[in-house]
Amino acid sequence: MAEKNAATDLAVDRTRLAHDRTLLAWVRTAASLISFGFTIYKFFEYLRDKGELRTDRKFGPREFALLLIGIGVAALLIGAIENVRAMVSLRREYTNVPYSRATLIAGLLAALGIIAFIAVVFRQ
Repeated sequence: MAEKNAATDLAVDRTRLAHDRTLLAWVRTAASLISFGFTIYKFFEYLRDKGELRTDRKFGPREFALLLIGIGVAALLIGAIENVRAMVSLRREYTNVPYSRATLIAGLLAALGIIAFIAVVFRQ
């Protein structure tokens, strides 16, 4: 175990905060992808309901929306897993590393993204 001193504590805090900032960047990117994908889906659903949309496409707005939402959720899960691994490694060396609220936000956004994905899949 590392010797406890102020410089080490500050370095561990900076490292933890850097990991949190990285996770929040993943959250921001995923939120953009998920919301943009769902917005595209709803906009083109509105046009379809008005009869102003071609429906003979193999890869249409619905598929594009699913792709964006899926990429957003996948990116968020990859970022969250990477963050958890880094924090476990840091806590193995330094026992008093606090838990991050950014991980909670990432989990909530992942749940929202999965719900949006399911909503688009099951709505025709």
